[in-house]
Amino acid sequence: MPRWEPDARERFVAAALQLFSEQGYDETTVAQIADRAGLTRSTFHRHFSDKREVLAAGQETLSRLFAEGIAAAPGTATPLEAVSAGLVRASGAMTSFNREIGPRIEAVIATSAELQERALLKKVGMAAAIADALRARGVAEAVASTAAELGVLAFKEAFAAWSEGEGDELAPMAVAALDRYREAAASLG
Repeated sequence: MPRWEPDARERFVAAALQLFSEQGYDETTVAQIADRAGLTRSTFHRHFSDKREVLAAGQETLSRLFAEGIAAAPGTATPLEAVSAGLVRASGAMTSFNREIGPRIEAVIATSAELQERALLKKVGMAAAIADALRARGVAEAVASTAAELGVLAFKEAFAAWSEGEGDELAPMAVAALDRYREAAASLG
């Protein structure tokens, strides 16, 4: 068995999702995931702290990409224009692999209250990263928090639709979703 596999993370995620679907999340062990992926447990632990982390693979990267996109937005951008730039940057990192596994991950998460709670915490973390990036641009706390939540909602909505086969590119879908949330917020009065 080779010591290093360039696609090890994807192999672990694919193997874990297969096993979770076949035998359930609780019944699946890290050793089984590693075996199914054709890799070792130590390699698994170089990529993930535990099997729950497989379901949140990429969340930290996604948060970082959001923040980078916001930071790179023009200085004249409004908070939601900056969030839109973050959506475009984060969406650009999504691959066909992400598109394929999205519904499968959601199906596994739906089977466990613990996993649902962890997924919510990851979304809170993403919103915090977005809000932090906005505050670094001088955006007031309440505006930064609100814009961050709208950004997370827009990404979640667009990613779900894209994962189910709607549209070819995620970024325009995410920006359109953010525009809908912007209009909805404006109508609140």
